[in-house]
Amino acid sequence: MKIEVVDNGQGISAEHIGRIYDPFFTTKGSRKGTGLGLAITYGIVKEHSGSIGVKSQLGAGTQFLLEFPAVRKPVHA
Repeated sequence: MKIEVVDNGQGISAEHIGRIYDPFFTTKGSRKGTGLGLAITYGIVKEHSGSIGVKSQLGAGTQFLLEFPAVRKPVHA
């Protein structure tokens, strides 16, 4: 299964793109975000044996592609 999420916002700079899944990484000012949203999303996707990719262009927006296998891996015992 594939899920695509696209926006036409400001985009993500090349200097930040490599850190977007890091816990507590945010470019927002204080009290405007925790920097946990993409870190949590990344963890959930990986726990389900999926992958997440991103393409972004400053001034043009960002695209996330999430892919999940058709068969789920066994639950941890």
